[in-house]
Amino acid sequence: MLEPEGCGKLGELCKPQSQVEVTMFYLSIYLLALGSGSIEPALATLGADQFDEEDPEESRSKTKFFSYFYVALNLGSLVAETLLVYMENMGRWVLAFWISTACGFVALISIISGAPRYRHIRPSCNPISRFSQVIVASIRKTKLIVPSNGEGLYEARGRNEKDSTRRISHTDDFKFLDRAAVITPSDMLILPDKSEIPNRWRLCTVTQVEEVKCVLRLLPIWFCTILASIVFVQVLSLFVEQGSAMNTSTMISGFHIPPASMTAFDIISTSTFIICYEKILIPLYVKLTKSKPKLPSELQRIGIGLVISTVAMVIAGLVEQHRLRFANGGGEETSSLSIFWQTPQYVLVGVGEAFIYVAQWEFFASQIPDSLKSMGLGLSMSSSALGSYLCSIILTVVMKISTRHGKPGWVPANLNDGHLDRFFFLSAALTALDLVLFVMCAKRYKSIALEKREVGQDMEATA
Repeated sequence: MLEPEGCGKLGELCKPQSQVEVTMFYLSIYLLALGSGSIEPALATLGADQFDEEDPEESRSKTKFFSYFYVALNLGSLVAETLLVYMENMGRWVLAFWISTACGFVALISIISGAPRYRHIRPSCNPISRFSQVIVASIRKTKLIVPSNGEGLYEARGRNEKDSTRRISHTDDFKFLDRAAVITPSDMLILPDKSEIPNRWRLCTVTQVEEVKCVLRLLPIWFCTILASIVFVQVLSLFVEQGSAMNTSTMISGFHIPPASMTAFDIISTSTFIICYEKILIPLYVKLTKSKPKLPSELQRIGIGLVISTVAMVIAGLVEQHRLRFANGGGEETSSLSIFWQTPQYVLVGVGEAFIYVAQWEFFASQIPDSLKSMGLGLSMSSSALGSYLCSIILTVVMKISTRHGKPGWVPANLNDGHLDRFFFLSAALTALDLVLFVMCAKRYKSIALEKREVGQDMEATA
């Protein structure tokens, strides 16, 4: 609405923006980032809370939820990257923004309308303070000797007193953290009625200590997913640049496909594969084997996704080499090669996404303790954002090195003068290295050991 004069009109240049317009623009961008970063982990956590992991049927439904949740996110992206991109290319930015606003309003009404029927899990406490208490308590007791068998460590009786989280069995790794659960005389606070309660910054339960251990065990897996996100970031950046330097004409006379709309192949392949996996592949496996399917674990599916992502980047590099053979001479920035040659790399990246992201969410949701669910899923989803930053750093370093001695570099403004194929091959090599690191981390990973709920203790549902 605050567009400068001349903007949004084909054939006209925008006049300089005022300071108010620039401020409003950046404020909107940061609000979008804040909203997107807040809503996705919250929705994923709320959705996961609707299923009881200890009920086999609900546990399977929870797996399906993450699959269809990712499909829903992709369908929203499909509309944004086809219809809205086309409108923006035609200069209808304001209308595109209003459509996005209307979609957000409909989503808000939808989530509110279902609130009375949701299953709400009471939060135990602030996950950051709960995590910090273990670190502080263990540091305060650095001189204490930890029992070798874990006996004598403090644990609340039955379920935790103020919440409904399940207890976690003691493990022997990260033994230095067990000091936080060693009982000393100075750990108790005396109340006015002469009763004693533990000082949470000096004495933590075994379950609380194990929660921190669970997060630490997840960090290597999380780091590997950050490296994996390098591939997916390029779908919206370098793949689009590559497409911009190709022939965008179609069989429809006068219609040129926007390079950014090629991401529709990524979205469609992701959603199609997820639905086929749930509706066709699994039932077919059951029918052929006539037994309960032993499906690939979450970690195995992430590994498969890394293999597919590596192949996708190799194909992207080969397509770029082929594009350069058809590059137009005379200093032009395009190639006569059709943009539809990008289809295989988009499709493979989409299938890789389906394997990695859905499995990653399922894995973190199952391995994060009850009291840290939102923190764990937020950590999982942050890998794509950190992967974007990492990709930018790698690209900056590559350009710094490749532009020495006056050379145009691997990814110059005119791709016909560069070697984008080398950057794609570098990305493939990094993804392959990530696969090796991931396999090593996955083999060493120890799953969380949650105690079963006692008889009569069902998941609590409150309005």
